[in-house]
Amino acid sequence: MEKLIAFLVHGAVLAIQQLPLKWVARLGRAGGAIAWYLDARHRRVMLENMRLAFPEWDPAKVRETARENMKRIGENYACAVKTAVMDPEELLQICDVVGTEKFPEFGKEDGPKNCVVAIGHFGNFELYAQIVRNIEEMQGATTYRGLKQPGLNAIMQMLRQKSGCLFFERRSEAEQLRSALNEGGILLGLLSDQHAGNSGVWSPFLGRNCSTTPAAAILALRYEAPLFTAICYRTSLGRWTIELGDEIQTQENGKPRSVEALVGDINRALEAAVIRDPANWFWVHNRWKPRKLKPNRSPSGAA
Repeated sequence: MEKLIAFLVHGAVLAIQQLPLKWVARLGRAGGAIAWYLDARHRRVMLENMRLAFPEWDPAKVRETARENMKRIGENYACAVKTAVMDPEELLQICDVVGTEKFPEFGKEDGPKNCVVAIGHFGNFELYAQIVRNIEEMQGATTYRGLKQPGLNAIMQMLRQKSGCLFFERRSEAEQLRSALNEGGILLGLLSDQHAGNSGVWSPFLGRNCSTTPAAAILALRYEAPLFTAICYRTSLGRWTIELGDEIQTQENGKPRSVEALVGDINRALEAAVIRDPANWFWVHNRWKPRKLKPNRSPSGAA
């Protein structure tokens, strides 16, 4: 059954890649509209998340924004399949990149060896890996969590490989990532907007504390790398702009800032992007899961 599903998905991917981008975007939005009515579980998560994040909104605005968000998720997923096989010149026709002048000069002896960018599930977020190849002197890299189904995981990696970006499976390839960072020349993008479980740093996001991955902050400090955020905004049907935020300072009074302080700055930058365009973020994910408390144990190990 798994092989059949992978075969059908692969066929759908090839078919989508033959279509013009705007057709793909419209098909994706239509799929999102259908999902809005059929996927009750994720619809409830979206509505609840938005109600709590924007208590001043009336129910009609919450529902309208959530429905548009589901359409955009469909559009972004479908378009990611198409943009995966577009040439760099074609990508620059449909995706503007703003703020790269904020980057330090890479490749100099006294310059930084690496750079870390905290990113999130905004717009067509697969474009981060595609666009980074236009930045000279740096090799784009990121991490991912492999899918449980080997066939579907292979299709995902096939879509990503043309970008030239290095992909490291976060559970099994941490050592390879460390080796690449030690060698230098890496522009590392790390998704930083999902619940990170008990290993995360608890920090406010849209008015409520949530578990946030400290990976971007830790690696920026460990490798003395400049730290930024970047957001992919949808500007119209099948068009996006990636905006690089201001550098997040990792030093204060000549000493490293705390991981907690850096995580707070990252959350505030991502929060501002959500407020700017609420329908552009991935609301179907429950970012605010409660902290799981470990049971107390006696010295003998008994509960």
